[in-house]
Amino acid sequence: CMRLPEKQLFGLPVTLDMRDVSGLKEGDKVLLRWDGEDVAVLEASSIYKPNKVVEAKECYGTSSLEHPTVHSLIAEQGAFYVGGKLHGLKSPAFRYPTQTPAEVRAQLPEGKEVVAFQNRNPIHRAHFELLKCAQRDVADSVLLVHPTCGPTQPGDIDGLVRIATYEALREETEKDFPMFRWAYLPYSMKMAGPREAIQHMIIRKNYGATHFIIGRDMAGTKSTITGDDFYGAYDAQETGKKFAGELGMKVTHYENMVYV
Repeated sequence: CMRLPEKQLFGLPVTLDMRDVSGLKEGDKVLLRWDGEDVAVLEASSIYKPNKVVEAKECYGTSSLEHPTVHSLIAEQGAFYVGGKLHGLKSPAFRYPTQTPAEVRAQLPEGKEVVAFQNRNPIHRAHFELLKCAQRDVADSVLLVHPTCGPTQPGDIDGLVRIATYEALREETEKDFPMFRWAYLPYSMKMAGPREAIQHMIIRKNYGATHFIIGRDMAGTKSTITGDDFYGAYDAQETGKKFAGELGMKVTHYENMVYV
């Protein structure tokens, strides 16, 4: 079930894992730091040891350690979760430029549809052709190029390298495609297939998008042993379309883009 207790749609849980909670009790305030800087204070209202096998099955559709994120969840992350109200102090300083949802929305023209494009890989020509098609298919729209730049799965190319490909394309095309906007999302991909598609739709709506592109096998992954897919090629598309009305978004989908 992709629902919060109040029944709002939500794709994946946001958790803070800890290896040791000795000395920590409910009501304590926990200082969260990133790269040596204070970024937030968490009021610890719940401290517990989750059933990660159940969490994996519910979130990723499998509890198999052959799924890279399930392996990380069970074998690498801390055994305890701490939850509660979060008070932000400052945004983390990432190695690449980022903008808040409000900052991105302020750059979008009023009264126009906004088509958001998500990608976890370096951009290539087929991607760019897809962008042009999407912007053309949604009349008089703005195309928000908004790739994720955080960790993804083992074997993927580093975020800074991915950003460099987008920056190069932006500089080459900004005169001919003034209806494109570019921003980078500090988000760690979970490779959760259909549920992650919902998470991305919610995020992009916060950034001002009215439409969201879902391509073939979005947020999909394969078994690290057999190479078999964990999700169907169009599961994410179908899930996105199923909940699009509830989210106030429209799904723009493309089955495949090929060189000819």
